[in-house]
Amino acid sequence: MSPALRADAMQRTQVSDTYGKAAARFADVDRRQALIRQYAPLVKFIAERLAMRVPRNISVDDLISAGILGLMDAIDKFDPGRAVQFKTYAGFRIRGAMLDELRDMDWVPRSVRKKVQEIERAILTAERRLGRPAEDVDIAREMGVDLETYHQTLARARGIELVSLDEPLQVPGKPGESPGTHSGLLEGGPNPMEHMEAADLKESVAKAIRTLTKKEQQVLSLYYFEDLTLKEVGSVMGLTESRICQIHTQCLLKLRARLLKYKEG
Repeated sequence: MSPALRADAMQRTQVSDTYGKAAARFADVDRRQALIRQYAPLVKFIAERLAMRVPRNISVDDLISAGILGLMDAIDKFDPGRAVQFKTYAGFRIRGAMLDELRDMDWVPRSVRKKVQEIERAILTAERRLGRPAEDVDIAREMGVDLETYHQTLARARGIELVSLDEPLQVPGKPGESPGTHSGLLEGGPNPMEHMEAADLKESVAKAIRTLTKKEQQVLSLYYFEDLTLKEVGSVMGLTESRICQIHTQCLLKLRARLLKYKEG
């Protein structure tokens, strides 16, 4: 082949490679946009459910914006080789991004955070003493307040139980070291240690749920598994929406207390 023909062939090859790479990039962008459009309703659904549990001054649009960023992050980081559906993985990332946005707002007063810690301690102390799941009256008695005051505290604590699944887990006694995140453990990992940690976390959550009262378990089941609103849960159980909200906050604080124990080892 003459030098001129060889040069022409090389130029054609370079043009073909460049075109192929550009086409791949455009195809990737199209796929990304298609996934964002497909799962945008999921972002809106999670944002609206989350908005029901936070003060009214928190904008749903802000949560949706954060959720879209979480969805984009999920698209970039999803590994099809793992035994988890994209929708499940994306849900973790979307919710985690929204919770991180709420944390950055720092919208919960320090006094309420202290009260929540007091409730958590009261829950664990009451249940150790009674040897059974603590009812709201037991927790109020442990805190040394009447039931109405306790319910008012629960109302102020609405949303405080939110924990980002992307928050790094801490190694006890080793600040700065982390084995991963809640979402990472729930997704399961490629190595045996991550599988063990994931199984341990899932078992801890399952055990914690089993310690809840039957009423609390029913609220969680209807709200999270049947996708009913708090108002709809109240209608099913014959209770007011505000009472369901109290029960919901209380049982999540119980779970939060147990997961904090898990994180502490």
